[in-house]
Amino acid sequence: MELTYNWIPSLTPAAATFGHLAYAVDNIYDTCNASIARGVTINRPPRDGRMAFIRTPDGISSSCCRRPGRTAASRTLDSMPNTGAW
Repeated sequence: MELTYNWIPSLTPAAATFGHLAYAVDNIYDTCNASIARGVTINRPPRDGRMAFIRTPDGISSSCCRRPGRTAASRTLDSMPNTGAW
């Protein structure tokens, strides 16, 4: 798990308040598909097989990152468009 802290005053207001938790997962595609089934919005799908931004039903942004040393086993979300803002 990683805490990202990007509150830099010189950035635009949206970028200056963007901080989130990032979770390392073994299979990012399976994690995203399971999250979708539970009502989680995938704001930026893992098209590169490495990282996805998600927004939980209560509006919390976070990201999933493929654990180092793991390979992308499936590319089921490659054509999924970005949704909303993260």
